[in-house]
Amino acid sequence: MKLAKRLVLTTTALAAVTAGTLLSATVGQAAPAQSAGAAVDAPAALKVPDGNRLTGLFSAAGVQTYTCTDGAWKLLEPAATLWAKNDRSRRAVALHSRGPVWVSTVDGSAVNAAAIATSPKTDAVPELLLQSTATRGSGVFAGVSYIQRLNTHGGVAPTTACTGTDQLSVQYSATYAFYKPAK
Repeated sequence: MKLAKRLVLTTTALAAVTAGTLLSATVGQAAPAQSAGAAVDAPAALKVPDGNRLTGLFSAAGVQTYTCTDGAWKLLEPAATLWAKNDRSRRAVALHSRGPVWVSTVDGSAVNAAAIATSPKTDAVPELLLQSTATRGSGVFAGVSYIQRLNTHGGVAPTTACTGTDQLSVQYSATYAFYKPAK
C-alpha cells in the first residue's frame, strides 16, 4: 500500500513537471518572481546576511512525509511544487524534495541547502534559514546563496505513537525566498 501511494505521488509530481515544462516551452520563460530587492518579512533569527540580494520569491504547496522510527514520527522528505508568488495560475516553476533540493522545471537548474537557523511556529513546520551547499546549471537557481522558508502552514508531524515502518504525508504550504550574492 505504501508503495502504491508513493507511486501515485511520484506520478503526480512527474505529470506536474511535464505539464509545467511543456507550458513554459509554449509560453516562454516562467513568470518572473517578485522583483529583486523586494522586502521579505522574516524573523530576526532568519535574516539573510548582508551582501545578498533577493532574486526569487515563490509560493509552495505540498506535503511533509514522515516515517515511523522507533515508535515516533521522523521527517522523511518534503515534496512540494513552487510557483511565482504572484502567479494566480500557479504554474509550476520548481519542485522541492529530499536533500533538501529545489529543481527548476523551466531550466533544470538546482540548489541544495542545509538549515542553519530555525524559528518555531505554532501548528506549522518551523520557518527556516538555509544556506546553499551546491548549485547546478545556469538558470534561476544558479549561484543561490541562501533560502528562507517563511509563512509556513501545516506540515506538522503527528504527536501520536506509531508502529512498524508506517509513513504519513501531511499537507503544508510556505513561501520560499531565494538569495544570491550582491554584485
